[in-house]
Amino acid sequence: MKLSAKIRLFSSLFMLVLILLVNTSIYYLFKNISINSEVDEMTSQTNEIVKTLNSNPEIARSELLRAYLPTDGMIRVIEENDDRLLLTLTKKDSFTELPASFVKTESNSIIHLENQANFVTISKPIIWENGEIVTLQVYKQLVAHTETMQTLFYVLIVASAIMLIPTIIAGVFLSRFILNPIKALTAAMKENITNTKWKKLYVENRSRDELYEMENTFNTMIEYLKDNFEKQETFVSDASHELKTPISIVKSYAELLERRGQGNPELFNESIQAIESEADRMQKLVEQMLLLARNQEKDAHEQINIVDICMETVAKFTGAYEREIILETAKDVLYVNGSQDQLQQVIYILIDNALKYSDGTVKLTIREKNTHVMVNVQDSGQGIPNEEQEKIFDRFYRMEKSRNRDLGGTGLGLSIAKTIVAAHDGSLRVTSEAGKGSTFMMEFPIVKEG
Repeated sequence: MKLSAKIRLFSSLFMLVLILLVNTSIYYLFKNISINSEVDEMTSQTNEIVKTLNSNPEIARSELLRAYLPTDGMIRVIEENDDRLLLTLTKKDSFTELPASFVKTESNSIIHLENQANFVTISKPIIWENGEIVTLQVYKQLVAHTETMQTLFYVLIVASAIMLIPTIIAGVFLSRFILNPIKALTAAMKENITNTKWKKLYVENRSRDELYEMENTFNTMIEYLKDNFEKQETFVSDASHELKTPISIVKSYAELLERRGQGNPELFNESIQAIESEADRMQKLVEQMLLLARNQEKDAHEQINIVDICMETVAKFTGAYEREIILETAKDVLYVNGSQDQLQQVIYILIDNALKYSDGTVKLTIREKNTHVMVNVQDSGQGIPNEEQEKIFDRFYRMEKSRNRDLGGTGLGLSIAKTIVAAHDGSLRVTSEAGKGSTFMMEFPIVKEG
C-alpha cells in the first residue's frame, strides 16, 4: 500500500472512530437526560394524583384517576393480596399486558418492549377507599421520546457523513502536501543516478518545517557529492595525465633501445638513465597519491609537542642538504592535538619546497598566539604571484611545469599538507611577494598539558 493511501486511510479511520465515539456519547447522554426528565415529570404527576386523592375523599377514586389518565398510558391500583388489580384505566387494551406488582415504597422503572416504544412506570403506595394500603402505578409510553431519539440517530448519522467527507478530502490534500516533496526528492535522486546531473530541489519561499530540512539536507548532500565527484574526476584526470608523460618517455626509450641500443653504448647509457629517472618520478608520484588518499582518514590523535617535531625535522634537513635552516621559538614546549607522523610530514613538505625553490636561508618560526600556535616556514626564493597563491594547494598544480618537473615535483606536496592541516583543525595559507620569497603559515589550536 502506498504512503498516500495509508495517510488517507489512517486519517479517515481515525476521524470515523472519533466521530463515532463523540456521537455515541451525545446519543446516550441525551437519551439518559430525556428519560430522567420523563421520570421526573411522571413522578411529579403521580404525586399530584396522590395529593388530589387525599384532598378530595368525597369524589369517586376511579373518576378522579380517569381525569389524570395519560394519553399514551395506563393507571392501575394493585391490592397486596396476590397482586390483585382493584382498578385498571387505559385507552389501549394492549397496555393491560404490562406487568404489575404491589410495592410498599415509591419506585420507578423503565419497561423495555420489542417493536414498540418503552414505558416508564411510577409506583407509589396510597390509602384506598376501604382504608387499605394499595399501590398506585402510573404508566406512560415514551412515544415522543422514541421518535426524538430516532430523529437524533439519523441526524447524527448524516452529521457523521458530512464531517467524514471533509476529513477524506483533507487527507487527500495532506498526503499531497507531505508526499509531493518526497516525490520530488525521489525523482531528483533517480535523475541524478541516471543522468549524473546533480539536480537539487527548489526550497525558496518554503516554510521552515521538517520537509524543508529534509530537502535542504538533500541539496547539501548533492553539493557535497558533486564536489567530491568533480574532485575525483579531476584527480583521476590529473593523475593519468601526470603518469602519461613518464610512461611515454619510458616506452619511447625502450623502443629506441630495442632498435639501436645494442650497437650504441652512449645511447644505451642515456636511455637507461632516462628510464630510471622517469621510473623514480612515477614511484614518487604514486607514493604521494597514496599518502594523499591515506591522509583523508583521521589517524588517532594525541598530545604532541610541535616544537620537538620542528627541531627534529630541521636537524634532518640540515644534515642531509648542508643548507642553513634557522629555527626560532620563544618556548620549548607547545602542545597540539594530532598525529606526530602527519604533522612531521607537513613540516617536511614545507621545508623541502623552501629548499627546492630558493638558494638562500630558510627560516622556521614558532610562536604562540592567544590559544593557537603559529608555525611559519619562510624562504628567499622568487615568490608566488597573487593570482597563483590559492592554486598552489590544488592537486598536481605547478606554476612553472617544466622547471618543477626538472626539480622532481609532482604538484601533490602542498595538497597533502593542506589536507593534513585541515584534519588537525588547523589552517595553512601563504603570503608572498615577487622576488622576495614566500612564507607558509600554519596555525593549530594549543592544548594544555595533561
